Amino acid sequence: MVVLDVSNSMLAQDYSPNRLERAKLAISRLTDKLKDDRIGLILFAGTSFVQLPITSDYISAKMFLNSISTESVPVQGTAIGEAINTAIRSFSAQSEKSRVIIVITDGENHEDDPVEAAKQAVSMGIKVYTIGVGSSQGQPIPMNGELLKDSKGNIVVTKLDEDVLKNVASAGNGAYVKAGNELPRSEERRVGKECRS
Repeated sequence: MVVLDVSNSMLAQDYSPNRLERAKLAISRLTDKLKDDRIGLILFAGTSFVQLPITSDYISAKMFLNSISTESVPVQGTAIGEAINTAIRSFSAQSEKSRVIIVITDGENHEDDPVEAAKQAVSMGIKVYTIGVGSSQGQPIPMNGELLKDSKGNIVVTKLDEDVLKNVASAGNGAYVKAGNELPRSEERRVGKECRS
């Protein structure tokens, strides 16, 4: 199950053209490498839902990817733990052998405890990998032609929170990968290889 953050912070442009489009490209490339695996897609922000139930129909998976935007989830926020729990519940009975959750996010978790969710996944034989998109310096969030501001009128700057993602991957018996702006092929291969092993 690929778990993709579609919160507004994913519009930040420290990746070209922005974090969300870069993440969608990475998922598309990952899908191209799959052979006998099945893939599902969960979208999350303040809540999460199954966008694509687990399937071996890679063409449908890529079609669903194209339609994803930050409007896909109506409730803003970043609830990584709930998204992992949604992924746990979404595996089918046929996927008992090797079950993997890949969380793609900037890691700014505001709502819940994703480490606990990762531990829950491991207790059910599921590994959790995390891919971080964003920069530690941070970027403002462009929305509707302006930069997003908080209630006090200050420009919101969103930063990659690698600590959260490393802790989630560690608790999930997986690994953390920071996506480069160009997302080198070697990183994609490493995540794909580790997920299959």
